[in-house]
Amino acid sequence: MLLAALYCLLWSFQTSAGHFPRACASSKNLMEKECCPPWEGDGSPCGQLSGRGSCQDINLSKAPPGPQFPFTGVDDRESWPSVFYNRTCQCFDNFMGFNCGNCKFGFRGPNCRERRLLVRRNIFDLSVPEKNKFLAYLTLAKHTTSPDYVIPTGTYGQMNNGSTPMFNDINVYDLFVWMHYYVSRDTLLGGSEIWKDIDFAHEAPGFLPWHRLFLLLWEQEIQKLTGDENFTIPYWDWRDADNCEICTDEYMGGRDPVNPNLLSPASFFSSWQIICSRLEEYNRRQVLCDGTSEGPLLRNPGNHDPARTPRLPSSADVEFCLSLTQYDSGAMDKAANFSFRNTLEGFASPLTGIADASQSSMHNALHIFMNGTMSQVQGSANDPIFLLHHAFVDSIFEQWLRRHHPLQEVYPEANAPIGHNRESYMVPFIPLYRNGDFFISSRDLGYDYSYLQDSDPDFFQDYIKPYLEQASQIWPWLVGAALVGSVLTAVLGGLTRRLCRRKRKQLPEEKEPLLMEKEDYHSLLYQSHL
Repeated sequence: MLLAALYCLLWSFQTSAGHFPRACASSKNLMEKECCPPWEGDGSPCGQLSGRGSCQDINLSKAPPGPQFPFTGVDDRESWPSVFYNRTCQCFDNFMGFNCGNCKFGFRGPNCRERRLLVRRNIFDLSVPEKNKFLAYLTLAKHTTSPDYVIPTGTYGQMNNGSTPMFNDINVYDLFVWMHYYVSRDTLLGGSEIWKDIDFAHEAPGFLPWHRLFLLLWEQEIQKLTGDENFTIPYWDWRDADNCEICTDEYMGGRDPVNPNLLSPASFFSSWQIICSRLEEYNRRQVLCDGTSEGPLLRNPGNHDPARTPRLPSSADVEFCLSLTQYDSGAMDKAANFSFRNTLEGFASPLTGIADASQSSMHNALHIFMNGTMSQVQGSANDPIFLLHHAFVDSIFEQWLRRHHPLQEVYPEANAPIGHNRESYMVPFIPLYRNGDFFISSRDLGYDYSYLQDSDPDFFQDYIKPYLEQASQIWPWLVGAALVGSVLTAVLGGLTRRLCRRKRKQLPEEKEPLLMEKEDYHSLLYQSHL
């Protein structure tokens, strides 16, 4: 009843999310290749009249990609987003968004000047009302159509080079499911031909920055949807887990007693419908997922292939990942050895750091363990456990950044698989973000993790010390001001006392104040103290 009431209360809020802005989905925009919508605050494109941004040509990276994708000009995601747009809003200062109407991550306020730091917490540390609110937010997102964004249901070629737009509405939650599908889908080569060895968000250096941005945008949209500016995604700390601790009706859904592949009818998510799961059908028909419902959410945790994933990750596995000093190595794909990224993603052993195609460990192990919708890359974001899982993966990435303090140059500038170079724009986000922009501490993006705050010896060094250093630079002025203030106070005080004594001497004897009795004096002191 509590969840239902909260859901009804939140129903009135509306929001936006992230892919193709509705304002840029017309044939005019597509054929002119321009996406510079007006900001509602002043009605000018990109809020230019208010100094928020301006409409500019996109600046594509010229760094060569690796050899894994042997084609050119056959996939709309190549040189993103130039197939669709070559002019977009470039925002100034701390402004962000497809029309520069939002604040950058870590800022808020009408002029985006106020810094903020939100904290993501363990889902088991949430109170019952906090946990119920999170579940209600998920359902609200699942039932709210995005007013600002749409999804393309055909390729640019199928749209007759933009003259015949093909777009569908979609709800806020499924919009992010669709984005995860689109970034990892196969390349359609025409006829019945496809190319599977391509992924703009996995199996390469961009895996961690891409999912970091994905979670930040999802979090931001829930904040706007609900009006809850302090909302953060909870995480599930799965280290040393023997089973799916969050797979209960109280949390993310228990097992159906009749069909173990379905969620319990008492679960909050048993009625959810998934999208973008029929990959072979899309490939056979040479079409894109159009957001149509395709059946219930599937999950059967623990009944996976134990030969491929014998156990869930341990604390020792995580610690070994963190000890690896190279972010990525070799060809920077799923065959990379001694690569922190590849080991954390789960294509290399967390015992040796050597790539092993026969095993799925770390991040991959959780997906395989769920044995259902989560186990299919393109459709895995249908399961809300995806959010909790990737929040914890992101926290491990954050630990590595804090431990090794890498320069941004550590992220590869060139020769990574297509879409994964440092200056490549991440597919399929509009506004545009580069991979390297998210190879920085989460604190610089406005969020932290509760368990990292408790155990981070660098918190004082990184965040308190700079303020003390700023104070030390101005301390002579502060001391000087204090001395001047003391002198002025003493002078004024002396003058005041002399004037008071002079007036008191001038008072007639009958108007002199009576001396207080001792008891009255102590009583006054006591009351003043209180």
